[in-house]
Amino acid sequence: MPVGSVTRGTTNANRLRRVDRWIAEHRAFRRAADPFVVDLGYGASGVTTFELASRLARARRDVEALGLEIDPGRVHTARAQLERLGRGELSFPPDLPVRFGLGGFEVPTGDRRPAVIRAFNVLRQYDEADVAAAWSRMSARLAPGGLLVEGTCDELGRISSWVGIETTGPDAAAASAPATFTISFRLADLDRPSTVAERLPKALIHRNVPGERVHELLVALDRAWQVHAPLSVYGPSQRWIRSVATLRDDGWPVRGHARRWRLGELTVDWAAVAPR
Repeated sequence: MPVGSVTRGTTNANRLRRVDRWIAEHRAFRRAADPFVVDLGYGASGVTTFELASRLARARRDVEALGLEIDPGRVHTARAQLERLGRGELSFPPDLPVRFGLGGFEVPTGDRRPAVIRAFNVLRQYDEADVAAAWSRMSARLAPGGLLVEGTCDELGRISSWVGIETTGPDAAAASAPATFTISFRLADLDRPSTVAERLPKALIHRNVPGERVHELLVALDRAWQVHAPLSVYGPSQRWIRSVATLRDDGWPVRGHARRWRLGELTVDWAAVAPR
């Protein structure tokens, strides 16, 4: 039986575009011997799986995507959409390498291990105490060097955050551990970065309190955003880039470079925000 609980199933086109483009750049996908990806808990419509495959295909034409849902009715709906895709009735290429199946945290992919598992807006309804076990169960299914991306976003995908859990070691039985934490905004709508507090992953959403690392990060980021408010005349991207650079200069373990920051992204080492 599938492991997990049925989610609300909220699905909107383009909702996961921010995390998709991050995955497309990640070495776990780019360097994968088999670029097989799983969209776990895609919701009431298969559109996010179609979008995932379409976006990743720009980086790896040999990508294949499997959408997994715990609700049989949603699997039936997505497979009906797949038939429409094959008839050329959807806006995606009719030969898009996508399929759908029934499954939960056990990630039933047989002997084939995915390079990437994306589990978005899945753990929000669970208790914080359930997160570690869910991460462990999903990441155990990854290929060596694989990546589990677990996070959440708002309904329109303008505010997102996620954890990147990476496998380490040479074989499929290797250990896994959280490696990165990322937030991503549509900068044109951004009032202050701490707005992401309501959309933090379950592992962090209750930790945005004084004394916790993620709270310290958001306070520092809000401060930098305010300090660089004069740069708004050059556009929100310039203000954001300078804000992220300030965090880096202040000693935060910021990853990436201005090309990624320009997209409204900030990625730091997980250790910088891990619960105390």
